[in-house]
Formats: sequence, C-alpha cells, structure tokens
Amino acid sequence: MKILIKGAGDLATGIASRLYNSGYQILMTDIAVPLTVRRTVALSRAVYEGKAEVETMTGILVKNMDEVEKVLSDRNIPVIVDEKAEIRKDYQPDVVVDAILAKKNLGTRITDAPLVIGVGPGFTAGEDCHAVVETKRGHYLGQAIWKGSAIPNTGIPGNIGGFTVERIIRATADGIFEPVAKIGDMVEKDQIVAYSGGKEIRAKMSGIVRGMLQEHVPVTENMKCGDIDARCELEHCYTISDKARAVGGGVLEAVCGFEHRRA
Repeated sequence: MKILIKGAGDLATGIASRLYNSGYQILMTDIAVPLTVRRTVALSRAVYEGKAEVETMTGILVKNMDEVEKVLSDRNIPVIVDEKAEIRKDYQPDVVVDAILAKKNLGTRITDAPLVIGVGPGFTAGEDCHAVVETKRGHYLGQAIWKGSAIPNTGIPGNIGGFTVERIIRATADGIFEPVAKIGDMVEKDQIVAYSGGKEIRAKMSGIVRGMLQEHVPVTENMKCGDIDARCELEHCYTISDKARAVGGGVLEAVCGFEHRRA
C-alpha cells in the first residue's frame, strides 16, 4: 500500500514511524519553509538539510516523481516541497493522511484516496475524510474516529511535567527569528532564549529546550517558536514523543482496518 502524508513535522513523523516500521511505503509533503519546532524528531528537516534521520527512518528531499521512486526503492522516505500535495495525482496513493495540524482543513477531500485520514481538529469523518485521529492529550489521545470530529482546539497546550502555557516559547515581535539556546540546552526561567524582530524572548520556566525553530525564519508576534520540558530528559529531545506515537498508532489502526476490509 502506498501512503501519502501531508506534513512532515514531529507528529507527522511519529505517524510515519508507525507506518514505516509496519512495512508501508510512504511519501511526505511539506511547505517551502517548514515551521517545525521539534526539528530533531521531524523529517521536515530534510527540506533545509537535504536529508534527515529520525530513529529508524531516513527522509530525503526530492523534486519530482522519478526521485520519489528512487528514494522509495532504497527503502527510505521521500520528502517533497509541495504545499498542495499535487504529487498525489502521479503517486496515486491508497491512503492520504492530512497531518498538517492547521486546526482546520486546508483542502483535503474525502475523494483524494480510497482512505483519507484527518489528524486533529478541523475534519469530520464521513464528510471531508473517512476517519479522524484524536490529537488532544488525555483519555482519547490516538483514538480513530469513524464518525464525527476530534475535540476542538482549546488553545491551551497539553500538560507536560506540570506545565502548560509556560512551556511554550513564543515570538515577542514580528520579524526574523534568531535562536540563542539550542535544542538540548538547559535554561532557567527569565533567561533569554531567542530574539524575534530584534526583541528578546525569555523563558517562562526552567527546563530543557525540547524544540526551537530554525534560525532566520520569519515569524509573527505570539507565534510558537519553541518549547521547554520540565522533565529535563536529554533523550526526549531526540526521540519521537509519546503523543506522536499514540497519534501514529491511531493512524495505523485506521490503515490496518481499511486494508482488512478491502481484502
């Protein structure tokens, strides 16, 4: 089965991991300037670096269908800059997974593939996709929903180590983002961790920097640019998160169920 994942951020990469390790063929799309915060565990990094390794996977930047086929034949994951996923017409996937996580549907249709899965809020199973996978931390995280929608976006980050809004690093002004701290660095509350538009951004809590935007990326005021983890486990910065694995499990469940019914 051929699977197209729209988006290559950390949650999309967690989904890819579940599918890749289960033997499925995967192609991922992303935008020209990915805004992934947890870059060390995201195949979107291939857009900047040409190649990205996350756990058992290697993502390689490609430009066309010929390069897609070559990367797939080497048992790797092609990543293509294709905001509208136009490559779908040539790739002809059995499954489309919209893991852009825009909190709304940016153009995915239930007719895009035999199985279309929407990840997170903004999709309705039975209308614009066949299944939705829950992304909100808590009791229903990773649930495959075949009728209805995921829990609406609350705007409040999930609780990690007893912290919610404090753990998010946000831009303080419009402009170019310039990180000071790096992923894996320990920081203290009120320490300068980055600049946006020349204005300092200070940590709202102490902990380890788990995510940080790429340098020189244009940002807008209040945009998420990084996150801090109070658990202070360095390994967590370089491995797929519990949330991404859970969401990936929900997608895998939907794919396996579809494959079984189709057989």
